[in-house]
Amino acid sequence: MSRQVTIVGAAGIPCGRVQTAPGLDLQVLEHEVLAACVLEAVGQAGVSKESIDAMVLCHPRPYTQQLYFGTFMANYLRLPSNGVVMEVVGNGMTGGLAFDQAAQMIETGRADVALALGVNFETAIGSAEHMNRSMRATGDVAFHTPFGFTPISWYAMDAMRYMHETGATRAEIASVTVKNRRHAALNPLAQYQELVTLEEVLAQRPIVEPFGLYEVPPRSDGAACIVLASEEVARALGKPYARVIGRGFHHEGAHQISEVPTDMIAFNAAVRAGGQAYRAAGLQADDIDVAELYAPCTIVEVLVSEALGLTPRGRGAAQAAAGETALGGRIPICTSGGLIARGHPPFITPLYSYLELFEQLTRRAGARQVPDAAIAIAACELGNYNAALVHILEAAA
Repeated sequence: MSRQVTIVGAAGIPCGRVQTAPGLDLQVLEHEVLAACVLEAVGQAGVSKESIDAMVLCHPRPYTQQLYFGTFMANYLRLPSNGVVMEVVGNGMTGGLAFDQAAQMIETGRADVALALGVNFETAIGSAEHMNRSMRATGDVAFHTPFGFTPISWYAMDAMRYMHETGATRAEIASVTVKNRRHAALNPLAQYQELVTLEEVLAQRPIVEPFGLYEVPPRSDGAACIVLASEEVARALGKPYARVIGRGFHHEGAHQISEVPTDMIAFNAAVRAGGQAYRAAGLQADDIDVAELYAPCTIVEVLVSEALGLTPRGRGAAQAAAGETALGGRIPICTSGGLIARGHPPFITPLYSYLELFEQLTRRAGARQVPDAAIAIAACELGNYNAALVHILEAAA
């Protein structure tokens, strides 16, 4: 059995600093923040509580005190289920996996309405603890971690290699930040809404060569809920919705930086996952009207846009600098502001991508609305894009 999956509602809190420091008498509670998102998203969708038959939660960060968070939320929301209540985890892909699993519940007929949801708190945690966990999670603890090899380090090497092979300049790559700040200024959920000039981006203190402060993602807290439903339910609601029409996934069988020589800037997993999604949807890259890409650094947005065919190989940075990937350009990318400007609460970041595309496809995006947006693509990753998950969405009246 296979049924059409749709998005009928979505809500999130503004990314930023929400978490309270450990030890304070008054604490912001993650389950209360997430519950408010659920109520907003479900109310916007117009579905009844009784129709919700599955909850797929992003596994919370290790700093969350409440363990077994999924079943705790089912209790807090008083939400019984015949489908599933579960948590998924996959580092930066976690939100995408939650969305994917919720979609599968509907496709297989196990649910008419399913929630993909999660909360990510991390900003009040000490830098040493945060970095230690990050390196242990994303690198080989016997090879990468002892040398302080961080995710930003991988992307910095990608940037250096890209400039070497293509002749792109750091300024062209850095223009992605300028563009994303302009988009974020129009997004009430964005963490950084202040405009910046290219000169200001290039003048920031260095993080990892060639990146400065504004070219890497912030630490962010966030919470979001996406309401998915069968198309029968969506039609009965009588509101605009978005269809899921293509899906692709590929894992290279590599963990972050592989010891096997490879083309480090080809992002092969995104190429393959994107190809699967395009074939499933019966579309090509030229058909995409708007894209939300999981891109922690400027260079990652450039390389993923190339891997998905949104920009030509070796020309992604130049086209970003020329305004082709900005609002009003040929293919607007990260109209939300992306990870650099909207914010990056890692375990739920992809949920913000689906939220943005739902708003674009249902004409809810306000000043950042892409005119006549009908087809959208979302991509998320594991590690240095050693794995990618891609969804293609379509506007439906």
